Amino acid sequence: MNGTLYLCATPIGNLGDISVRCLEIFNEVDLIAAEDTRRTIQLLNHFGISKPLTSYHEHNKREKGEYIINLLKQGKNVAQVSDAGTPAISDPGEDLVRLCIENDINVTSVPGPVAGINALILSGLSTRRYAFEGFLSVNKRHRREHLESVRNDTHTLIFYEAPHKLKYTLADMLDVFGGERRIALVRELTKLHEEVIRTTLAQAQSLYTEKQPRGEYVIVIEGADEKSAESDENIWEGISVIEHVEKYIAEGMTSKDAIKRAAKDRGLAKRDVYNEYHKGASENEEE
Repeated sequence: MNGTLYLCATPIGNLGDISVRCLEIFNEVDLIAAEDTRRTIQLLNHFGISKPLTSYHEHNKREKGEYIINLLKQGKNVAQVSDAGTPAISDPGEDLVRLCIENDINVTSVPGPVAGINALILSGLSTRRYAFEGFLSVNKRHRREHLESVRNDTHTLIFYEAPHKLKYTLADMLDVFGGERRIALVRELTKLHEEVIRTTLAQAQSLYTEKQPRGEYVIVIEGADEKSAESDENIWEGISVIEHVEKYIAEGMTSKDAIKRAAKDRGLAKRDVYNEYHKGASENEEE
């Protein structure tokens, strides 16, 4: 009979936030798979728990995933934890869950802290509809593409960001979303120096040109205004494909990125926009 994988949420700061059930599971399982065993051993030591640990993280998830699955098939029970908070959210635990499902192994969660949700409820922004966007790419082009893809999303948007990337991310967000969007920058959640900065994107970008980012951040951004989003989507009906592409080029995009963005705006194939744009450019040269 197969064992069970327990996805155990651990504190994101204050150790008092761990659940009684989570501690019980830690004591009962045969193994704990941890994103960072050094961090998890500190947690276990604090609560007087001695249990075998194995590392399971982004860089070893393939081989360790197979190892854990084999143990589960032997009837062993395994707890999986991330560095902090709920595993399988922007975390390699997602892959382990998928492997378990493929192998008919039972998976259950031991719920607890989630940084994104805690930041959302502290932000003062709408909690009725929200979208979790996770970490943005370190690559500037990919980061911009991600932001552009949610520019007209009316949901409140939740991002995770590392301190060394925060200034670049805020600069790109300012360019894509505009300066008036409300934003909350949340750090050190549940810790002694918990901080929630509620401001606008323009003010946030200005603040962090002088202020040094410290700690991991959750960024919560107000969604697009529904009327503005609809207006933005309809504006392209009044201009040609060529004008559409040239508008983005004038804003600083390369022709390749401008074509890609215009194709997305219009719901057309990138190849069709490329052909129409270059056909028009050739005709203008001939004139």
